Amino acid sequence: MTTLSEIVAFLDRELKISEIPDYAGALNGLQLENGGEVYRVVVAVDASLPVVKKAIAANAQLLLVHHGMFWQGAQTVTGAFYRKLKMAIDAGLAIYSAHLPLDVHPQWGNNACLARALGLSEIKPFMDWKGLAIGLQGEMNRTRDDLVKLVERAVGGSVHFCPAGPDRIRKIGIVTGGAGSQVAEAAQAGVDTFVTGEGPHWSYSLAEELGINLIYGGHYATETFGVQAVARVLKERFDLDWEFVDHPTGL
Repeated sequence: MTTLSEIVAFLDRELKISEIPDYAGALNGLQLENGGEVYRVVVAVDASLPVVKKAIAANAQLLLVHHGMFWQGAQTVTGAFYRKLKMAIDAGLAIYSAHLPLDVHPQWGNNACLARALGLSEIKPFMDWKGLAIGLQGEMNRTRDDLVKLVERAVGGSVHFCPAGPDRIRKIGIVTGGAGSQVAEAAQAGVDTFVTGEGPHWSYSLAEELGINLIYGGHYATETFGVQAVARVLKERFDLDWEFVDHPTGL
């Protein structure tokens, strides 16, 4: 057993929760506290009602997620939102969320984990958002078909591919999640291939016009890495049992 406050202080510090900007609904950090003790941690991508139910069934006292409970902004505590909160509170389940702080972490981040899985070299920050580099850029020397297979292996499923750039891959930009709308920024940065999770319909056509390869690996699938990396660190530091709850959206 360790205390919730110890875990939160560690995560807040290591993930730089107070320093990294994010979207208004992210509310990074501890979103729901419990009685103060943690024996078991469940990690997941989304703090959805089905995930909360699975975390409680797994006898967790802490649920750590990438997408927290408040993406829709202020809302009444009624219906499904009420049920989710009541269920978590009654079960003593705390909820901690880290969005961009987890995407961009140099070791535990979704981008860093995916870059390592693809075997990129010469990795450096990529794509600016409010003064924050939200992605990574790296180099490789492979065919684009080889890269597609590597991405599919990393995310554990098929990907959607726009083969509009060169067949031989040299420079890759990675921004996990829903960054497909930023394909023009990727092209301007000089990469020949952009790997992200998902994008709007027009992002495919724009990639064709810009002559850049675009791989959509799935919003959910490209963001399963970070929470599991953090869970392994919590296991090592606090000797906490953990479990990953896989609840894919298919998007």
